[in-house]
Amino acid sequence: MRIVRGFRRIPQMLQGCVATVGNFDGVHCGHQLIIGQVNAAAKQMGLPSVVIMFEPQPREYFEKDAAPPRIMPLREKLLALCAEGVDVVCCIPFNERFRCLTGAQFIETVLLDALHIRHLVIGDDFRFGCDRAGDFKMLQQVGERRGFTVEQTHSLERDGERVSSTGIRACLEAGEFAAAQTFLGRPFRLGGRVAHGQKLGRTLGVPTANIELKHKPPLSGVYVVSTVLPGGREVPGVANVGYRPTVKGRSLRLEVHLLDFQGNLYGQRLNVYFQQKLRDEQRFAGVDALKAQLERDIVLAKQTIASRRVP
Repeated sequence: MRIVRGFRRIPQMLQGCVATVGNFDGVHCGHQLIIGQVNAAAKQMGLPSVVIMFEPQPREYFEKDAAPPRIMPLREKLLALCAEGVDVVCCIPFNERFRCLTGAQFIETVLLDALHIRHLVIGDDFRFGCDRAGDFKMLQQVGERRGFTVEQTHSLERDGERVSSTGIRACLEAGEFAAAQTFLGRPFRLGGRVAHGQKLGRTLGVPTANIELKHKPPLSGVYVVSTVLPGGREVPGVANVGYRPTVKGRSLRLEVHLLDFQGNLYGQRLNVYFQQKLRDEQRFAGVDALKAQLERDIVLAKQTIASRRVP
């Protein structure tokens, strides 16, 4: 898969393509359906398949602190799109200049001048342009004049519910990981490279692997998790997602205590899969109270893991 940052950098060799446009946060089952249509049409037409996405996501640009939390960071999204067989991802910086494009200007500058679009697949609720005038009808009308076709998809339902990024965030916030997996098509995970922290957990007898989170995830608190180490080894553990209020933490962090594990993980990339919520993150009176609670969390996590192993 080729990644192009900015529509003006699209290689000249891309003289025609089949594309889709969206945020694709989570690359969930609904997104996978759209991408499948893109890939099928691209194969039939002998053209590359292209996903057009934005960074930051538009609501993050306009609302900043009030924007919805991300289901997956950019790196994970690109990996998921690659796994779906996309040929090219065009990642457009969503900035002041780009956000001023009208719907008609977006079609002209991005779809036609840059991508030489031949076929476009879009969701049934897709709208674009600073004037919000861009929709399926506009694309059809312009396509008839300029020589490209447009295919609309409809919402996907699972268990009677519409599959959406909003619904998945709600499931994750509520700790409903089985439902989230049904909509995502895969277990939910957070990951990243292990960095040095305050090493407070080690002094408390509960060492943790610390991963800084660049974007706020759609969950917080203490969880039973399964962590996949480099090489594929899977280790159960207890994870905290949050700001660590007892020690006046300021950065959002994922901290994972791996059960019955010894080893140096600094600099290595971990994938952490969430299984069950134990409690909300809370502020304790001091480190002694924090240590006592962590020990209770570990006992409860081990009991939870053992109960799942019973036939």
